[in-house]
Amino acid sequence: MSETTQTKETVGSFTMKVLNGSATAIIVSLLPSAILSTFLTPFAGSNAIVANFLHIVTVFQYFFAVMCGFSTAKQFNLGYTEAACVGGAAFLGSGCVTAVTTTVKGVTTTSFQLAGMGDVINTMLTAAVAVLFIKWVGNRFGSLGIVFFPILAGTGVGFLGSLTKPYVSLVTTAIGDVINTFTKLAPYPMCILIAMSFAIIIVTPLSTVAISVAIGLAGMGSAAAGFGLASTAAFLFWATMKVDKPGVQVAIFLGAIKMMMPNFLRYPVIGIPIALTAAISTLSVPILGMQGTPASGGFGLIGAVSPLAAYNAGFHNVLVLVIVWVVVPFAVGYLMKKIFVDWTKICKPEYFISPAH
Repeated sequence: MSETTQTKETVGSFTMKVLNGSATAIIVSLLPSAILSTFLTPFAGSNAIVANFLHIVTVFQYFFAVMCGFSTAKQFNLGYTEAACVGGAAFLGSGCVTAVTTTVKGVTTTSFQLAGMGDVINTMLTAAVAVLFIKWVGNRFGSLGIVFFPILAGTGVGFLGSLTKPYVSLVTTAIGDVINTFTKLAPYPMCILIAMSFAIIIVTPLSTVAISVAIGLAGMGSAAAGFGLASTAAFLFWATMKVDKPGVQVAIFLGAIKMMMPNFLRYPVIGIPIALTAAISTLSVPILGMQGTPASGGFGLIGAVSPLAAYNAGFHNVLVLVIVWVVVPFAVGYLMKKIFVDWTKICKPEYFISPAH
């Protein structure tokens, strides 16, 4: 007698597949902008072709939701029809498209505009619900699946996602309110707490940019947030060195830190060295009086946005900027990697094997 053994999907395995699919989409959608914007932006003002190309690069990242849905579906080995439906549902649930109604000479028209990447958490939830629905239905539709899946799993689940989006976004608002209370503290504890918070947030589905802009994080608070992101990149750069392909370190350095989101959610202990790296590195902010803007606080080293914001705010010593924004975080990150991974082995090397491995 022979038996067919099927691997039963658990809550944990389902969640990790959703996270891995989302991480892949984050890498694909954000990396072109992270790399190309840094090198091409200086030429955009004088070259129309470069400027137009940068517009295309910017729009490309706005399709994160579609990529998230599709790559999540493929994690579950769904067919291309089903994967396309999940991608469409995730796009609708992300909230990255807004309807704009205009009335001209009594004629009302409605147009749709892209409004950023949308809410990452709701995008992931919508994609997960679409996958669950498709797996629950199975082969019940038969050959009519090509008709019913786009209607039910695509637009139907997408509509539900659009309804939950305002409520899911409250999570980002609530965390932003907590971080905003840190700005009322003295400079040193304020910078340490903000840096540690943003260092952890960047390896979760939450948006550091959205939080920074929402609470109007400026001045030293913005610079501290940038140091938090730079510190996370620095530590993960070293931590992935021996267990991942070289391209992973390049991606992390250039800004694709969220690719390590599944790793953090599976092994939260890696948050300890990440937070400590941020706490130590950010001491440069109150010591030197580094400043930033709400728009720069959520970027860190991505596109050199945070260092450039400090420069534009009046800190014009380029050598010191390079030392405090690059040398210091990477030196501290290396030390934390030695302590937590190599010496105490609190964090095992396999904790840092990325989804892109």
